[in-house]
Amino acid sequence: MARKMLVIILLAGAALISSGSAFANSLISTNPTIGSTVNSSPSAVSIRTTDPIMDLGNSVVVTDPQGNRVDDGTLGVDGSNILAGLKLLKVSGVYTVAYTFLTDNDVPLEGTFTFTFKAPNVVSSPTPTVVIPEPTTTAGPANPSGAPTFIIVLMMSAFLVFVGLALYAWKIITKR
Repeated sequence: MARKMLVIILLAGAALISSGSAFANSLISTNPTIGSTVNSSPSAVSIRTTDPIMDLGNSVVVTDPQGNRVDDGTLGVDGSNILAGLKLLKVSGVYTVAYTFLTDNDVPLEGTFTFTFKAPNVVSSPTPTVVIPEPTTTAGPANPSGAPTFIIVLMMSAFLVFVGLALYAWKIITKR
């Protein structure tokens, strides 16, 4: 009985530890929205993630239906908000946004999404409505975004080891 209980507890612990990717960084929202159709050329692509993004090492590449880059190379990061500037879109079709974001204590968040641009008959330069935030240089504590998940997994593992040792000790005591 105790051996079956120990096996069940160990399997549950392994399942909890392996489910750590369920807590990984992911996208919350995008603008333009994933899969949407826009009728006017956006001045930027904005992306919001669940965890704050590091200031360096990130990339966002936006390509038109022919595969040409249409992002202007600017990338602003403010916590979990990312803003990539765009050139004026002129060609109708599906645009692809490829991104790679780095966070503290997590694997890189990589992926792609698309949106469709339906060019108007007359293309004009849009009035910018989005301001790209300036990077901040204030010194502060390190970003502990991955720390709570790590601590929870560590505590669950320690608890499972404690239960296993208690069951083993109980088995030894009852055989005396």
